[in-house]
Amino acid sequence: MYTDSHAHLTYLKLDHYDNRPENLLKAMYQAGVRRTMAIMCQLSEYDDIHAWVEMSADTMPDIGMSVGVHPCQDEHTLAAISPDELLKRDHEKVWAFGETGLDYYWDKDKSSAQKHSFAAHIDAAKTAKKPIIVHTRSAYQDTLEVLTAERCEHGIIHCFTEDYAFAKRALDMGLYISFSGILSFNKSQDLREVAAKLPLDRVLIETDSPYLAPVPKRGRDNEPTFVPYVAEALAKIYQKSAEEIGHITSRNFITLVNQYKPIIQSRL
Repeated sequence: MYTDSHAHLTYLKLDHYDNRPENLLKAMYQAGVRRTMAIMCQLSEYDDIHAWVEMSADTMPDIGMSVGVHPCQDEHTLAAISPDELLKRDHEKVWAFGETGLDYYWDKDKSSAQKHSFAAHIDAAKTAKKPIIVHTRSAYQDTLEVLTAERCEHGIIHCFTEDYAFAKRALDMGLYISFSGILSFNKSQDLREVAAKLPLDRVLIETDSPYLAPVPKRGRDNEPTFVPYVAEALAKIYQKSAEEIGHITSRNFITLVNQYKPIIQSRL
């Protein structure tokens, strides 16, 4: 049983599923995936993402969603984000707010607008008593500074690629660390060494579909059915089976989302 804590379902190409989302859901279930969080990167995606949520209302896998604006959106959009704008889209199947954060890889000139949006997301998440989903790229110190200044204590560092010092700071704040298919890459030995130092009860797994397909699916579009391969990469580090990692990280995800109030009703 696996939980994919981060997937961009609306970006998936479904050609090999006859362009039928329900066929992907069946494939996910057959792969052991029992839960997926569909991630929002701009508010205009709300209806399309919510359609996935409604599709899974009475079946498996269970799909929840996030509400948020990615830091790589344009400066005007980021500067206009407010907690109220995010909260008016909150409902019982919204499991988190984001993905938000800081990304200086492409354009550091938007740092002020990104920080504004990041803080607004944290504010909304606190009000809703739901976790925040943090994206950080080439913004190591500033990300930690915003998290500290905003007293963020409930959330996920998604697609983690930073060092142990960053992970330790995040864990000390109360955040969880989520690993993607990057953990399985040949070049990711340093990341695996970081993972080995982390408490397993604070670790999650994700695909970040359709990006970052894990070994042995490199070169293909990623999808939630591949999350067991991320579990396998983590299992080698912790000397457990992929199934054990799947159960542990699924339990961790439910614990995180339900930290302040019951949001996810387990369908196991």
